[in-house]
Amino acid sequence: MEEDASDEKELTEKISLCGETGRLNRDSVGWSRAPVHDCALPGSWGRRKRWDYWCVTSPEIVVTLTYANVDYLGIADIWVLERATGRTASASRVVPLAIGFSQPDEVGAETIRYSKGSFEIVLAEDSGGTQLLSRAPGRNIACDIFVERPDGHETMSVVIPWSETEFQCTTKENTRPASGWVEAFEQRFELPVGESWGCLDYGRGKWPYSTVWNWGSASGTQGGRVVGLQLGGKWTDGTGMTENALCVDGRLTKIGEELTWEYDSGNWLAPWRIFTPNSDKIDLTLRPDHDKASRLELGVLSSTVHQCFGQYSGAIVSGEGERIEIDSLFGWAEEARWRW
Repeated sequence: MEEDASDEKELTEKISLCGETGRLNRDSVGWSRAPVHDCALPGSWGRRKRWDYWCVTSPEIVVTLTYANVDYLGIADIWVLERATGRTASASRVVPLAIGFSQPDEVGAETIRYSKGSFEIVLAEDSGGTQLLSRAPGRNIACDIFVERPDGHETMSVVIPWSETEFQCTTKENTRPASGWVEAFEQRFELPVGESWGCLDYGRGKWPYSTVWNWGSASGTQGGRVVGLQLGGKWTDGTGMTENALCVDGRLTKIGEELTWEYDSGNWLAPWRIFTPNSDKIDLTLRPDHDKASRLELGVLSSTVHQCFGQYSGAIVSGEGERIEIDSLFGWAEEARWRW
């Protein structure tokens, strides 16, 4: 196991996120190399946010699947980007009161499904990984992707504590090998093994009404190493915890230092610089070539998100002290502003 780069508490045993009253279990605050939290969320209707988000990247195509429940709304969505042309395709459903939505309280504990008419999203778990299935015939979109869970592969889970009544447990799993196909733009795209990667963003928590976050992620090979970047900011500031981590050849290094994010909100395709200001652990620049700009205005819920896809360059330092140069590592960085 690598030396970690964080003074944050590491958890190794199963633990409940909340007590019976729905308040934060302070003993659950920490991070882990595999999911350990039972994220049942009693009480606080309207403040609870649950989501399972997948992004699969490959040389030709990017596909995202979203299944989210914010108590008063449910959202199911598929989005596809053809990298060479910038073409996109999408299909989504918004369900008042999230009627029919159901998600497990632990990562990968059960299959998640949304099906209405001809539109369907299925996130099916088995012992070896996750099957991502979707069809939206009206938009000529479909996918059948298997995201492998390699034995011993380490991921990052962390609890962010704003207060006893507002908190979030998130699991980020990157560098999971993907294979399968995506249909869009009246053609089929095969996902080449060894060049295609799945990233899971699992979230369960009780949130303040207004929030803003940065998130960056990338998976791929660099100099014969499999490298994953997990970068966060703004929403964790001042909590004593971060969601920053590096994954090299399946081994996780947790970064307890808050990151500095420098980007131009007037020009989202300008370079983003993301770095640890007090060490050399992370020093990266993302040069985007596509801005997935989205806006929601659904009554009490509104959001503005700029998810910018492109190439990372720079350097990171592993938990063993190895400096790894990063060159043209495909991924994304985003700013999200929510009122929910």
